[in-house]
Amino acid sequence: MEVQGKIKMIGETQTFGSNGFRKRELVVTTEEQYPQHILVEFVQDKTDLLNSYQVGQAVKVSINLRGREWVNPQGETKYFNSVQGWRIEAAQAEAGSAPPVAPTEAFEPATNLNEEDHDDLPF
Repeated sequence: MEVQGKIKMIGETQTFGSNGFRKRELVVTTEEQYPQHILVEFVQDKTDLLNSYQVGQAVKVSINLRGREWVNPQGETKYFNSVQGWRIEAAQAEAGSAPPVAPTEAFEPATNLNEEDHDDLPF
């Protein structure tokens, strides 16, 4: 899956536990009628992928949805979801993807028109 939008926030790398688990958070604001602020977590060696990006930059982030089950000390089962990023790239500009159109001056006017030809289109 992918999330596209502009970077709203890039967090600092956090380290947890004795084994040195690393996590870094990114918030991407989608560009749609009702913009969403999506928190994406990058973990371990993927935290370094964010080093070359800045707030305000348009990006496309490849993500995985993760879900966990946890039983609290009272025996109640809880479920948690997270959005985990594994790739990020600068978004491509949509305007540059359309093929160029020749200017109208490049076309010669039609000279072989016959006024007697019947237009048989029903509309």
